[in-house]
Amino acid sequence: MSVSHGVLLVGHGTRDSVGTEEFFQLSDRLAVHLHGAAIVRPCLLEFQKPNIAEAWNSLMECGCTEVTVAPLLLFSAGHAKSDIPDEVESARASSPRGESVRVRYARPITRQADMIAAVRERLRQTLAKSDAGRSRRTAIVMVGRGSRDVCATSDMRVLSETVVMGHADGHSIAGEYVVPRAGLQTTFYAMAHPRLPATLEQVAGSGLFDRIVVHPHLLFAGRLYEAIEKQVADAASRFPEIRFDLSDYLGPTDRVAQAIAARIRSAE
Repeated sequence: MSVSHGVLLVGHGTRDSVGTEEFFQLSDRLAVHLHGAAIVRPCLLEFQKPNIAEAWNSLMECGCTEVTVAPLLLFSAGHAKSDIPDEVESARASSPRGESVRVRYARPITRQADMIAAVRERLRQTLAKSDAGRSRRTAIVMVGRGSRDVCATSDMRVLSETVVMGHADGHSIAGEYVVPRAGLQTTFYAMAHPRLPATLEQVAGSGLFDRIVVHPHLLFAGRLYEAIEKQVADAASRFPEIRFDLSDYLGPTDRVAQAIAARIRSAE
C-alpha cells in the first residue's frame, strides 16, 4: 500500500449523536494505524454524512489510484453483499477516472482475532464486577442485532462459542467463571430468533443460575443499545433474586481499529 491507496471506511449510520461521533473517532484511530500507507475517508450508508459518493470523490481529489472498501460491519449480510458495492460502483461510474481505479473489498470484521479479543475484554470487565465472582452460577447471553441472512446469524452463534468456550493462552471464559454449556445462549434483538426477552425469560426461569451477564454485540452507542438495556432491566424486575449485568458495547477502541486494519491489509 502507498499514499496512492485510499480506504473507504463504511459505517451503517445512526441518528444517535454519540454513536456517530464514536464512528468518526474509530476512523481517526484507523488512520493512525495506516499512517503513511493509506488515506482513510469515513462514510455512512444512512442518516449522516459524508455518504459513500462524497468520500469517494475526496479520495479521487487526493489522487488515489486504488481504493479498499472496508465495511464497518460485524457480519456479512445485505449491506456488505449488495448495498455497499452498489453505492461504490455508482460513485465509481460517476467519477471521471473511476474505471482506472482498482477497487478491493475487505471482509467484515466478524471473527478477526482482535475482534474476538475485544469481546473477551468486554465480557471479563463485566464478569469481574461481582464481589462473589466465580462463586455465582453464571450464564452468559450474547445478543446480536439480528438479520434475515442465515449466514450472519450463524456467524453470531459461532462467535459466541469462540469467545466464551474457546481457549486463548490456555484459558477460556467458561472455565474461569464456571459457565456450563447450558449457560451460554445466543439471541437476537430483531429479525432472527430467539429474541432477547424470550431468552432472558428462559434462562432466568430455569432455576439454574443466579447471575446473568448480557453482552450486546454492538459497535457504538445508539437506540439499539438503549433498547437492549431496557429489556434487561425489565427481566431484572421480574426476577429480583437474580443478578443481571449488562456489558458495554465495543466502542471506538484500538482493538477494533486493529481488526479493521488487518482486514484492509489482507483485502483482495
